[in-house]
Amino acid sequence: MIPLGDADRRPLRFPVVTILIIGMNALVFLLELAGGDAFINRWSLVAADVVAGRNWITILTSMFMHAGWVHILGNMLFFWVFGPEIEDVMGPLRYLIFYLLGGLAATFAQVAVDPTSTIPNLGASGAIAAVMGGFMITYPRDRIRTVLLFGWFARVTVVPAIVLVGLWFLTQVFSEVGALAQTQTGGVAYMAHVGGFVFGMIFARFFETRERRIQEGLEP
Repeated sequence: MIPLGDADRRPLRFPVVTILIIGMNALVFLLELAGGDAFINRWSLVAADVVAGRNWITILTSMFMHAGWVHILGNMLFFWVFGPEIEDVMGPLRYLIFYLLGGLAATFAQVAVDPTSTIPNLGASGAIAAVMGGFMITYPRDRIRTVLLFGWFARVTVVPAIVLVGLWFLTQVFSEVGALAQTQTGGVAYMAHVGGFVFGMIFARFFETRERRIQEGLEP
């Protein structure tokens, strides 16, 4: 399933932070293409190094790096579908803080599950997973325009956010269980996705603006 956009709402404010984050990811990806493996090895996160107290800056820099075109295009598509609405209910600054903390939570989850790993980790997936977790809590009934793929055939339909995002999350959980069962030492950092998503589900409501909470009757 490939999400295309929210069929039920549009953000009231221009999603400036979402666009800036996409631009930052694009810029860093161009630097990766220019710098090659040396750049990737320098700025991606290695769990064993972080646990040993080295290269802590990579906790941040790795959140804006990607392993290839498919990786960055897929991430930015999901981010563009779910990000603007969450930025709208949080406001730009709260949203930026939420995004970065979601990425940190994702990183710590991945490091915790494999603290001795020397495999470079990189990608915005964990932070974007936090945004998706927040979306599922905030707008679970929204319908998402989605491309359903059946072999060589494709169909555009609408899928409830709670179904689309929920299935995505379950896929990450089962994939992580499978990876642990096979004692994999590389590949996709599924636990980062899980960690970011859980963070988003738990904390998204705390980052909403007071105006938003008044509208929902949560504050007088």
